[in-house]
Amino acid sequence: MVKITPIILAGGTGTRLWPLSRKSYPKQFSNLIGSKTLFQQCALRLSSSEKVKFTKHVIVTNSDYRFIVAEQLQKVNIDPGPILIEPISKNTAPAILAATLYDYANNLDSVLLVAPSDHMIPNIKAFHNVISLALKEVLDGKIITFGIKPTRPETGYGYLSLERATEENPVAVKKFIEKPDLATAKSIFHKKTYLWNSGIFMFRARDLIKAFEDIAPNFIAPVEKSIKNGKSDLGFFRFDRSAWSKCKNLSIDYAIMEQLHNLAAIPFLSSWSDLGGWDAIWQEMNPNKNGVAVSKNAHAFECKDTLLRSESIDQELVGIGLENIIAIAMPDAVLVANKEKFQDMKKIISNLKINKVKQAELFPKIHRPWGWFKTLIIRDTFQVKTIFVKPKAALSLQSHKYRSEHWVVVQGTARVTVEKSVKNLNKGESIFVPIEAIHRLENIQTKPAVLIEVQTGSYLGEDDIVRYEDLYNRI
Repeated sequence: MVKITPIILAGGTGTRLWPLSRKSYPKQFSNLIGSKTLFQQCALRLSSSEKVKFTKHVIVTNSDYRFIVAEQLQKVNIDPGPILIEPISKNTAPAILAATLYDYANNLDSVLLVAPSDHMIPNIKAFHNVISLALKEVLDGKIITFGIKPTRPETGYGYLSLERATEENPVAVKKFIEKPDLATAKSIFHKKTYLWNSGIFMFRARDLIKAFEDIAPNFIAPVEKSIKNGKSDLGFFRFDRSAWSKCKNLSIDYAIMEQLHNLAAIPFLSSWSDLGGWDAIWQEMNPNKNGVAVSKNAHAFECKDTLLRSESIDQELVGIGLENIIAIAMPDAVLVANKEKFQDMKKIISNLKINKVKQAELFPKIHRPWGWFKTLIIRDTFQVKTIFVKPKAALSLQSHKYRSEHWVVVQGTARVTVEKSVKNLNKGESIFVPIEAIHRLENIQTKPAVLIEVQTGSYLGEDDIVRYEDLYNRI
């Protein structure tokens, strides 16, 4: 049986699901629906079954998410394959071409399936059935896209216009249609020659490379050079930044798919969602007879067609007499909006960034390769954090020019270096780190270490760090 290489795109920021999804920790790494993250669900979905066989995953992401990707794969017992790092986000065309060329260098007969990491496809068996059907077409030289049978007039998705109606067999794609207005969406919904565009593609590597050579040859040289001059880094592969910066910022649809003569669509008739907005989350949470969906610690009274979610175990959310409302409560930000207004979220986030609202992109909880830290309170001259250090992990050997730190161990054991002094601190013990002192925090145990950190100083920014040694090559 031919093995398929899954290419998972995991570099998006998911701004339409703000405030849960932000640049520092986007939606694909969150538990939006179910006990596993969308990224984990995607990786498990693209694992071998009786129907199809997959090789190790190839992940395309950016530098900020590389350790999150590796950690989340390990948590679901998936041994990660290549994790490719984009120096700059350049949309899907360069990313998919780079992953294709990278895999093609190792296997001239490779067959690839490209999928975004933030979609929801509950019926894995049905999905593998259409992949098996697509494989036959791909081996004959076709490039396949998977179209979704529309279940409603939808203005948030792009569409595929087909040459003829089909319930199962591959059919040629006439054109791609951008997200339509409501009147057009209603008209399209009643026709059987239209499918939602899922953004999932399958092809032989050689066929996609040939398509780029014929249709968009200007992508080839910078992508090839970015691979040639790229470097391995702690199990990741970084594309060369200088070459990558010369790539056009363009989606795969615009770059080549809309101009292909050998593109065919296969309908996927089972449940699918790209969870692109809170209205989609509302639908997937199975609202009750009044159209109300709530999270565990949210409560609705006399509400209709409403979603209430509190993303903090310490925060209760109560809605009274609401209709057509979505309310999302995070520890540091709350969104309350009409359900019909979510196509404007990108503009709203841009406005927040212009006004220098830090919640536009950053969480209070910031993930690092060694664990995470969470800001509990911050003022002009002091900040209080929780620091979580994973077993056998260590922060960099560092110093700060503008702040001192006081650490108190509240769980586990921490090894602390301050200048030439090295000591182990147990639960309840503390230590002071003066301004400009060279120091390091380590966890040499097999269980996590948790500390409370109090910073005091004239500047408390995360860029006030001078690194001397680092396990994760961040110097």
